[in-house]
Amino acid sequence: MRIGVFAKTFPGRDPEGVLRQSAEAGFEGVQYNMACSGLAAMPDQIPEDAVEAVAAAARVTGQRIFAVSGTYNMIHPDPAVRRAGERRLAVIAGACRGMGSPLITLCTGTRDPDDQWRHHPDNATPEAWRDLIASFEAALAIADRHDVLLGVEPELANVVSSAAAARRLIDEMQSPRIRIVLDPANLCEVAEPAERRSVIAEAVHLLADRIVMAHAKDRAADGSVATAGLGVIDFGHFLSRLKQSGFDGPLVAHGFEADEAAGVAAFLNRQLAELAL
Repeated sequence: MRIGVFAKTFPGRDPEGVLRQSAEAGFEGVQYNMACSGLAAMPDQIPEDAVEAVAAAARVTGQRIFAVSGTYNMIHPDPAVRRAGERRLAVIAGACRGMGSPLITLCTGTRDPDDQWRHHPDNATPEAWRDLIASFEAALAIADRHDVLLGVEPELANVVSSAAAARRLIDEMQSPRIRIVLDPANLCEVAEPAERRSVIAEAVHLLADRIVMAHAKDRAADGSVATAGLGVIDFGHFLSRLKQSGFDGPLVAHGFEADEAAGVAAFLNRQLAELAL
């Protein structure tokens, strides 16, 4: 496994400056966000020179572009908002390989109209699932056109709220382009250690054939986000399960400040060394 970080962890609107900070902190690559190029996270267009600037920055700094963020609310209650997200996804997809990555990370979304990461009770309705399927039909057409993969992250606040829901999506869509980004901190918030380990083990078991990237975020005992290594997530257990499943992709950290980055990289490298990964 190789360790990476959300590029947005670091300040700056120049890709070389951002990637250099990642390298100096001890990471091997990033999950890139177009905001690090001085654009909107989901821009209406990406100039060709902006694409080349990311690729050039990766070459100069030795960093990998593990994925590019393409998150929009795939089940937003307003269909016009969903269509706008699809248009911008196509823009990201058209630039993704030029920047050096075949993977776009998604947000399966929520019925909350204001925050794509906030839970809404209507996420569990058949109508929400119907809209998700329609959104994925459009997203997969874009992915086919640009030869990219789509990374789905099970997350409690979203319509794909569990590993089982992610498996359902994979089985219904029957597309090899749907892959999984697995974050153990998004599978449960407040739980006993044994329950957390059980949920993580089951998720890896259900999704092993599709996991393309893992995330390293932590939780405090009260369920709030914590810096990796300072919370309750048993990363040794998570990484050992991934190893047993055959996963050898990137482990990308987020959920902390830039001045904590070097400490997180050191923690993750220690975890991988202990498992001989």
